[in-house]
Amino acid sequence: MEASALRRARRARKKAREGSSWLSCPAGLFLSALLVLAPSSVGYLIRFPRGFHLSQDLVKIVGSTNFPVKVYVMLHQKSPHLLCATQRLRNEELIDPSYRWHGPKGRIVSENNTIQVTTTGSLVFQNFEEVMSGVYTCFLEYKPTVEEVVKNLQLKYLVYAYREPRYYYQFTARYHAAPCNSIYNISFEKKLLQILSKLVLDLSCEISLLKSECHRVKMQRAGLQNELFFTFSVSSLETEKGPKQCKDKDCESTKRLDKAKTLIERFFNQQVEVLGRRAEPLPEIYYIEGTLQMVWINRCFPGYGMNVLTHPNCPECCVICSPGSYNPRDGIHCLQCNTSMVYGAKAC
Repeated sequence: MEASALRRARRARKKAREGSSWLSCPAGLFLSALLVLAPSSVGYLIRFPRGFHLSQDLVKIVGSTNFPVKVYVMLHQKSPHLLCATQRLRNEELIDPSYRWHGPKGRIVSENNTIQVTTTGSLVFQNFEEVMSGVYTCFLEYKPTVEEVVKNLQLKYLVYAYREPRYYYQFTARYHAAPCNSIYNISFEKKLLQILSKLVLDLSCEISLLKSECHRVKMQRAGLQNELFFTFSVSSLETEKGPKQCKDKDCESTKRLDKAKTLIERFFNQQVEVLGRRAEPLPEIYYIEGTLQMVWINRCFPGYGMNVLTHPNCPECCVICSPGSYNPRDGIHCLQCNTSMVYGAKAC
C-alpha cells in the first residue's frame, strides 16, 4: 500500500515539473531562440525562418528614456508591438494611463488600415511601407498610485524599413582560344551566353556578361597560348517579370538561384567529360578544366544599403537609407548626401 502511494506521489511531482517548465522542452527552446533581442542600446530585429508563421502579438518591444530604440521592420510585413512603456513600467501597475503617439507626419490620432494603436497603448504597423520609416514618439501619462501626482514619460523609437538583400553569383571561367583577333572568339562568346541563358530560363534567372578578354598566356613547357577570360553573373528576376512562369511550387529567389548555380556548374563539368572522351585532337576553343570560380555578391535595392556600424543588429539587412544619405543603384552602401531629407532617397 505504501509503495503504491509512493509511486502516485512520484508521478504527481513529475507531472507538475513538466507543466511548470515549458521552456525546458525542445519546442520551448526553439521558440525562445526565434525571438532575437538585441541590447537595448542597439535596437531590435525580429526575424523568423522562411515558412515559419508566428503571431507578431508574441513579440513586444519596450522603449527607453535614455535613447531612441532602433526597430527594423521588413517591408510589406506586420511589425512587432511597440510598447509605450519601459521594461520597468511594463511589470508595474499604472493608474489611469494615457497614451499619445506621434509619427514622422504628426500625431497618430486614430486607427487605419496600416497603423493601429491598441487599447494598452502599443503601436502596430499592419503593412509597413517605406514612407512609414522615421521617428515615433509616445507620450505616456500615469499615476504610480492613486495618491501620487501624474507622471509624464516620453519614449522614442527609430523605425526602419528593411529588405532582404538581392544577391547574385559571379562566375569566372577560362577557355583555350583562337588568336585574339579572330572572329571565332566573338561568335563563340555569343553562343556560350545563349547556352547559359537557356539553362536558367525556366528558373526566371538571367545571365549577364560582365567582362570578356583575350590574353596571350605563357605556360610552363607549353609555350604561348591564347585564352579567353569570361566573367558573367546569374541573378534572379522578379517572378512576374520572368520570361516564363516559374514551374516549381517554391519560387523563392534564393532557391532559384541555387538551382541555376548547380546547372551552370554541371554544364562546365560536362564539357570536361566530353573532352576526355574525344579521340581526335582538341578543338581550337575549349574550356580549361578547373578554371571555373564563383563568388556570392550581395546587392540592395536603390534607396537601401548595408551598414554594420549604423545598424549592428541588422548587419545583413538592406536597411532604408536615412536622411542625409542615398543609394542610386543596386549597390550595398548608402552614400552621403547633405541635401537628402527623406528616407529611401535614390538621388542626391
